Amino acid sequence: MTTPSPTEQARPVTLPTSTYRLQLHAGFPFAAARRQLPYLARLGVSAVYLSPIWASTPGSTHGYDVTDHARINPELGGLEGLRRFSSAARDLGLSVIVDFVPNHMGIQGGHNPYWEDVLRHGQGSRYAHFFDISWQPLKRALEGKVLLPTLGDQYGRVLERGELQLSWEEQDGTGRFFLRYWERRLPMSPRSVALLLSWVPSALGRQVPDEASAELASITRSIQNLPRSNDPQLTDTDKLSRAQEVEVASRRLFTLLGSAPSVRAALSSVLESVNADPQKLDQLVSEQNYRLAWWQVAAEEINYRRFFDINDLAALRMEDPRVFAWAHTLLFELLREGLIQGVRLDHTDGLYDPAGYFRALQAGAGAVLGRPLDGQEGSGQEGEGKPLYVVAEKILEPGEKLPDAWAVHGTTGYDFLAELSGVFVDTAHEDDLSAVYRRFTGDRDRYPDHLYRGKHLIQRVSLPGEVNVLAEHLERLAEADLTSRDFTLSAVRGAIREVIACFPVYRTYVRENGEREPGDNAKIAQAVRDAKAHNRREGQPVPPSVFDFLQNVLTLNAPDERTRAAYADFALKFQQLTGPVTAKGAEDTAFYRFARLISLNEVGGDPAHFGTPLKDFHAAAARRAQHWPHAMLGGSTHDTKRGEDTRARIHVLSEIPQGWADFLREHSSLLLSVLHETDLGPAPTTRDLYVLLQNALGAYPLSGNLGGFVDRLNAYMQKAAREAKLRTSWASPDEEYEAALSDVVQKLFTNDDFLGALGGLHRRISPYGAQNGLSATLIRLTAPGVPDTYQGTESWNQSLVDPDNRRPVDYARLGRVLTRLEKGHDLALARKLLGHYEDGAVKVMTTWAALQARQAHPELFGQGRYRPLEAGKYLVAFARDHAGQSAVTVAPRLTLSLTREKTPWALAESWGNRTLTLDAGTYTNVLTGEKLRARGGKVPVAKVLEDFPLALLVKG
Repeated sequence: MTTPSPTEQARPVTLPTSTYRLQLHAGFPFAAARRQLPYLARLGVSAVYLSPIWASTPGSTHGYDVTDHARINPELGGLEGLRRFSSAARDLGLSVIVDFVPNHMGIQGGHNPYWEDVLRHGQGSRYAHFFDISWQPLKRALEGKVLLPTLGDQYGRVLERGELQLSWEEQDGTGRFFLRYWERRLPMSPRSVALLLSWVPSALGRQVPDEASAELASITRSIQNLPRSNDPQLTDTDKLSRAQEVEVASRRLFTLLGSAPSVRAALSSVLESVNADPQKLDQLVSEQNYRLAWWQVAAEEINYRRFFDINDLAALRMEDPRVFAWAHTLLFELLREGLIQGVRLDHTDGLYDPAGYFRALQAGAGAVLGRPLDGQEGSGQEGEGKPLYVVAEKILEPGEKLPDAWAVHGTTGYDFLAELSGVFVDTAHEDDLSAVYRRFTGDRDRYPDHLYRGKHLIQRVSLPGEVNVLAEHLERLAEADLTSRDFTLSAVRGAIREVIACFPVYRTYVRENGEREPGDNAKIAQAVRDAKAHNRREGQPVPPSVFDFLQNVLTLNAPDERTRAAYADFALKFQQLTGPVTAKGAEDTAFYRFARLISLNEVGGDPAHFGTPLKDFHAAAARRAQHWPHAMLGGSTHDTKRGEDTRARIHVLSEIPQGWADFLREHSSLLLSVLHETDLGPAPTTRDLYVLLQNALGAYPLSGNLGGFVDRLNAYMQKAAREAKLRTSWASPDEEYEAALSDVVQKLFTNDDFLGALGGLHRRISPYGAQNGLSATLIRLTAPGVPDTYQGTESWNQSLVDPDNRRPVDYARLGRVLTRLEKGHDLALARKLLGHYEDGAVKVMTTWAALQARQAHPELFGQGRYRPLEAGKYLVAFARDHAGQSAVTVAPRLTLSLTREKTPWALAESWGNRTLTLDAGTYTNVLTGEKLRARGGKVPVAKVLEDFPLALLVKG
């Protein structure tokens, strides 16, 4: 690990006041991003927050399939491109935050050199310790091998069709043998190469120079004499020497083939013969350090840990100090050089020991920045004790708190997103909207029921291999105890599945030394209690004593230190599985099944919670101000299921359940008439129709231009139906169902009568959805924390799930809006922009004005006390106070109900005699430039919002 020179000056931690997320890819590299930096500086953000910049699978549009943490992605412009980008940002006063992926790597297509080396050398690879591979799985055929589920059919059929072919390929003064499967080149093990070369002499004949024959024999012997890849005595030095000897042999063979045409011809003849002989080819394939298999066997038999259930993303053993040092060398060099100033960490729940990882990251950063991590973990203030600004992607369930001891500055903001989004849902109409949903879809299950079944489904279909590994581990622990030795593998597997299905959070945080977070044992006890209840109710055969044993293991309740250590090893592995099962069971299954109010089905949220009471929102904001003042505040991200303004418009349905019911009833005949009859019932289902209609309403273009809209909806619905896994899925697509779904989308959205009706409902809710969007923006930009703006969402963001949310941003148009604001921003312009709100300029103005206020008053918004203001049901109002300064946020909500649809905006007399309590002083509404003088006490809301429907009042 790199350390600073003795003379290097300590650099203070750079804490952003606001961030702007950019999605980089080959079509939008560093150079293109650099051109937008002046615009971002003018907008008022303090930091640019980049999607992963590390080398990834060629053509990746997101960067989370990192193939090499030691290289900057050449498709983005490489290290020099980053240097130019960072220099331009620094010149404009902007810091740079990068998204780092510590949990996994992309292994698709042969682009990951470390994974390819493991495939070539197996356990003898210098990089075998990088990946979480079970080299001795229960299935003996996989011992010492990696299962590669890359085949499109069963292995035997692929072999018989000749789709597997051997090849010798030369490049840069050497050559290698590969096993080709269509465009995929798989490296061949040295052992198989020696076998192949041993067949060449019989094809040579007699007219071969003695020296050529001797050299071929020598090369073959040198490879045959290599230590076996599974030799337990191999040290890291031995592995390096072994790899070097293989490279020497490859170069010698390359030279020989260049000087002895007869040997080349004989090798070509052997390759041709083997490729035409399935049995001989199988003999070579069986000598590989991997086992080729049909992709559908992956879930059951895969023996490397993955990111969720994605075969092309292999998990890293970041808990190994050697892996940590390798993966972070470049990151620390970027910090040393001053090219980056902060890190956003992806999927930290997948790590073996998140708390230990955070501390190691901060210690490493402190070493290169000359600012050591102090001995105390925790949030601190102003980044005290933490050398590097770090935020962690972490989903918090309702009521769950971020561990205080973590050496991070907070989460990436999904918790805030859920809290804020729920504010704009009318909780009074939960029963009414639930009834509408049940009548239309026939779904009478609660969300927890969908979640429970979703988590079970994921364990059975997507991650059964991971469950089996845990079950085998737990059975071995049980065998060591006389009271549990008779537990069967089936019973312990059943207990594990049930407890995970009932787990109330994504994961717990037991550490190797036995430390745990307060409350972890209570969460485990709750899961076990609920699992026992489900087990009894469903008549399952798992004895209660098995659940009790599992609880003892997970809570490290052991009679001695040795057993406790063994329990801890299991508990840490168990924790790495509960997160993926919950994420896949909730976000990628139950969220697409339970569609009561689809805007609540968002990452970080719980659809069972119908909105956020104002008191709960204020309490959460106050806690964040006290404990995590530098946590990110998200509204939209690259991972959200819908853009913030799509959600904002769907929220309005919670205010008009009867109007929504009327719309569905009036068009039920048309909706039902376009369905297809299939053997399994109507296609699509009424549930999918309900999902379609809500998303269409939320994403309905404010401009009225429906060009491309049908294609976007169709792509979304195909993905949504597969995620729901009810009538089709990614693993087993139902072409008939998906074709019917596509046909229905096309018919509905080319039907003039239906489009007219949907357009009418859109126009009815549109200004109130826009108000929700403006209010949410203002709250996010002024609440405690670091507000993040996802690319382009300073204007309306009516996107759907990825890849729809990665469409290009029209920065030229946004720049023109800023220019207009900079030339003269006042009430007249604000009113004018509000008058044609459909173009999004009014949201740009709101974002710009609030960010300018943050820049002008950094201590006020960065350190200011959070003070909720009582203003009734229809306002979110709070003050930020610091050193005699105050900023008061006044953000309306539920304005359709407030105005009774008599006016599109809640202005002036709409507020009746409602009041807001303000301290005495002169305030400037930075959104309009208006002055407001308060004598102290109650001020009419009608006065505050007389001419513009939200306010940010700054005093001092």
